[in-house]
Amino acid sequence: MGAGVLTFDQYIGGADQLIIEQSFPSTQRSVVYNFDRDITGWTFSADYQTIVIDSIAFNRYTGAPNFANSTVIGSFAKVDIVGSLAPEIINAAAGTVKCNFPAQMYTGPIIPDARKNVPIVVFGFTWNIATTPTQTFTHRWAFIQCYEPDVVIGDPTLAAGYTPLVVS
Repeated sequence: MGAGVLTFDQYIGGADQLIIEQSFPSTQRSVVYNFDRDITGWTFSADYQTIVIDSIAFNRYTGAPNFANSTVIGSFAKVDIVGSLAPEIINAAAGTVKCNFPAQMYTGPIIPDARKNVPIVVFGFTWNIATTPTQTFTHRWAFIQCYEPDVVIGDPTLAAGYTPLVVS
């Protein structure tokens, strides 16, 4: 990493448990976590929240986002994932769990080819291990929202539900 390049995990305060991707609002997929041990008694949950940053740059050689000059300027409400999209234990004895990333986690406007006022969905997948005391772990995914047809063209900071970040 060169001078002046800030990764999202450094920017948002994460560690090795953070993955960042560019994504369209319509993208929906599932991943399977394999804990490679019996997970009987463990509990799983997922949630997400969209933050908006004032600007973003990209490394011209790798295409990786650079947050060195970015500031979080606001957010939308956090959403808990429940029902059929909630994390699902596939096989407790084998330690496999399906984690779903639903479509339309962000439904507001996007500026095409945005480098300004960029919405980023921060998705959290959390598991609690049945020990005393309980151990809690979270992996986070950050999805930079990209414009696609059928998305309203506009500024996310003017969308309903947007809350500006005020630092005093």
